[in-house]
Amino acid sequence: MRFVCRLLALVALLFGLVTIVTGTRVLAGSDPGYPVYQPLLVYNVAMGFAYIAAGVLAWRSAQRGKRAALAIFVLNLVVLAAIAWLYSSGGAVAPESVRAMILRTSVWLVLFLGFAWAGRRAARA
Repeated sequence: MRFVCRLLALVALLFGLVTIVTGTRVLAGSDPGYPVYQPLLVYNVAMGFAYIAAGVLAWRSAQRGKRAALAIFVLNLVVLAAIAWLYSSGGAVAPESVRAMILRTSVWLVLFLGFAWAGRRAARA
């Protein structure tokens, strides 16, 4: 189970790094090819650091990784609901932003479930 937890932690770390790099590039002026909702972009870059912190915690402890993944999943779900509402009400949110938040929220749900599963398996052993 340690291998599975380390693999999940690595996914969290890499996802955070990619989030920071791509988000920072757009903040610095790179054109992603679609309209950008600036508050969401800033949130995502900030969360990239939280993703890395969660990955570090998970590397050290599956239980801490599980808690961090759950917290990030819930935060992303709240933001997803907000931007989905903005999009549906004709706000300045591109459909790509909604899809990106669906992906982020889904990734963190899978990470949470993975840590929870690995923790249960380790407790039985």
